[in-house]
Amino acid sequence: MELWERAAPLRVLDELMRAGGGVALVCGEAGVGKSALVSEFARRAARARFHWGWCDPLVTPRALGPLHDIARQTGGTLAKRLAAGAQPEEILAALLDELDHPVTRPVLVVEDAHWADDGTLDLLVLLGRRIAQHPALLVVTYRDDEIGTGHPLHRVLGALRGTRIRLAPLSAARVEAEANRAGRDAHRVLALTGGNPLLLTELLATKGDTAPAGVRGLILDRLNTLPPKARDLAHLVAVVPTRAEKALLAGRDDQIDRCVAGGVLVTAGDGVAYRHELLRTAVEDALAPRERAALHQTVLETLAGQDGTDPGRLVHHARAAQDVDAVLHWGQIAATAAARQGARREAAEHYRAAAAHADRLPPPERAALLERFAVAAYLAGAAADGLAPLHTAIAIRQRQGDPVPLGAAWRWLSRIAWWSGEGTLARTAADRAVEVLAAQRPGRELAMAYSNLSGLKMFDYAFAESIDLGERARALAEECGDHETAIHAMINGGTSAMQLDRPDGRAVLEAAHAAAAAAGYADQATRALLNLAGVLAEQARFTEATPALDRAVEHAREQDLAGYLQCLLGTRAGVRFQAGDWAGAIADAEESLRLPAQGGIGRVPALVVLGRVHGARGDRERSREHLDEADRHAGPSRELQWVAPTKSARAEHFVWYGEPERAATEIRHALDRATREHAPPHSGELAFRLWQATGEAHAPADALAPYRWMIDGDWQSAAAEWDRRGGHFLRLEALALGKTATEAVRGLDALGAPQAADWLRGDLRRRGVRGIPRGPRRETAGHPAGLTPRQAEVLGLIADGLSNADIALRLRLAPKTVDHHVSAVLARLDVTSRGQAAARARKLGISPHSRNGSAA
Repeated sequence: MELWERAAPLRVLDELMRAGGGVALVCGEAGVGKSALVSEFARRAARARFHWGWCDPLVTPRALGPLHDIARQTGGTLAKRLAAGAQPEEILAALLDELDHPVTRPVLVVEDAHWADDGTLDLLVLLGRRIAQHPALLVVTYRDDEIGTGHPLHRVLGALRGTRIRLAPLSAARVEAEANRAGRDAHRVLALTGGNPLLLTELLATKGDTAPAGVRGLILDRLNTLPPKARDLAHLVAVVPTRAEKALLAGRDDQIDRCVAGGVLVTAGDGVAYRHELLRTAVEDALAPRERAALHQTVLETLAGQDGTDPGRLVHHARAAQDVDAVLHWGQIAATAAARQGARREAAEHYRAAAAHADRLPPPERAALLERFAVAAYLAGAAADGLAPLHTAIAIRQRQGDPVPLGAAWRWLSRIAWWSGEGTLARTAADRAVEVLAAQRPGRELAMAYSNLSGLKMFDYAFAESIDLGERARALAEECGDHETAIHAMINGGTSAMQLDRPDGRAVLEAAHAAAAAAGYADQATRALLNLAGVLAEQARFTEATPALDRAVEHAREQDLAGYLQCLLGTRAGVRFQAGDWAGAIADAEESLRLPAQGGIGRVPALVVLGRVHGARGDRERSREHLDEADRHAGPSRELQWVAPTKSARAEHFVWYGEPERAATEIRHALDRATREHAPPHSGELAFRLWQATGEAHAPADALAPYRWMIDGDWQSAAAEWDRRGGHFLRLEALALGKTATEAVRGLDALGAPQAADWLRGDLRRRGVRGIPRGPRRETAGHPAGLTPRQAEVLGLIADGLSNADIALRLRLAPKTVDHHVSAVLARLDVTSRGQAAARARKLGISPHSRNGSAA
């Protein structure tokens, strides 16, 4: 088949091949010809060895589906490691071995990555980092019109940094030429197809002067021309995502030939498929529900008898066939396989499907399935989904009278309730777990119950008690040979030691992380990094926290632990807010809230940051929305690590908007708790907010020193200390209290925080300060984006492609000053990158490019 208007993309692929390989990202809308382009490239490529893998639009994606496809082609070590459920690093090593070939040039093709499971996405990231060391080409195809801003594929595309080949629709001239050749009205053909090659091909292949209304009409009209048996085969293939393999086609050669000759199906390897998923889904959707379910049942029964069939596919067909027994059976098998491969969300979804029918199992098996689903949901960042199943499992365990699994279920309920923000339930369940298990012979479950309780004491700032319980748990775990529980207890002890400023605390957490990572305990390895970074952030050690958070975020991504990642991104957003990088803070916070992780405490840090940024920028309504939601999640948690920052941010908001009494009301109870529980970072911050609102507060003796200095009037020491810690915003708050308050006003203006700056101007006037810098000039008010002249100048240089260092040289400014100007510009434009800022500027007509007519 001729490829229309694709010579240039083919040349790009050819050049990458000649250059020794790399990464090609082939994207475009559905039906634009991505697969056709890669197939033609494969046909033309001499001395190349192609490995093909596909991502399928299943209800729950196949875990590492493309890797399994490739393994079936290569066999060898890759196939063995996948079958054995090896770790991602081992699978990657086997795949890289396949890409080293002395004679032929390897090409790895991953089709339809927009449907990829999380495990595949993670492996693509790892592969992208290493592909440069191998004489190979990685080609990834995806639909760029189906990946919104929150789609996980964006992370992969950023990490791959490949050559992007976007396939555009066909030109009007090409559509007109083909329509004329077929004797059709060119204007009508263009209106119907929009230049989409697939739709154009299908439309021109139909007969008659009246075109069908859309894809469904196109393919169904063609189906109607087939003999009944061939049509039945086409219907069967329509319920099989991507392609129907040889096992489904046995004895149907004649029907296959009829379907291919009729333009309904095309050959695909040893099977057949619709030319595009658009056509397949159009046929599947047109089937009567009973016929569709029967066809899925046929596929299920056929594939279940084939060795090596991915159990995730069987779950897909079992669910569509409404075969409850099959869903229950294969759902558990698929979930286990997905969990072994680190595909957290897929494992949770398979367990969810099976758990919906758990009442068909004997009570102990039902309880076990519900517990496994709850744990899988927790690891996938959907902890709250595990609460009801665990309550049911606990009721079953109580009726069965088996105390050890009952105690274990209580302990899991505690952990999952904590992540869901249910603090009271978490502590009640933790006590019940210890109570039940302590009455039995000591063992692993009691050790973990003690360690879980140790963790809750740590969250309550009872660090000495946490360490004692943790040591008790660790000793019992080591006696039982339970390595994972011993590491869990180590993490509690190391975190508490860090909070107490003991020198060995951080080393203990590093050792716990290393041990957990080496043993494959993803949950514990990530928890250790989160706690390490979290303590640094909570103690306002922002400069130290930044690399620790970067490391923890990357690890959580690699392990596909969405709950941890949501919390870490929100925490990093808070550190970036303090550092003056508000664009980065917004980007992290918004990504945190877009993650599939649901509700609970993990959303609080991001909500607080967005509430503060919008409040400082004068968007009172959006600020309150975020801070109100943060309060709803933080309150039930009972924990100061969530409550205190939320109350502080709300008090700050009310101060900025002229309601100091409401600010004081927000603070008092939380300040009393923080003082009573000896939580220095929080007691200091809350005392400062109360003093800011009323002038009456005194910081507790153990409060963080720079907060005490601010309240006591030693603003110079406080500003210097915040600067040393990397807290630019807190430094401005300290400067606002003294002789250099005007510098704080300028700093807030540079950050793009007009509401905060205007409040400070009013406060300074009340204090009798003179020479207060004016707010943004009239030129700013008239500027399309509200930028100051200096910010507009910086934006122009950003649009010219200059780095911050170059801008500093050009404008003769300090690099740190330029950093703040750039952050303010991004915040004003409501964007998160320099490229977006340049594009936004051109759209508003305010960049030098748009004024002088230069091309973008």
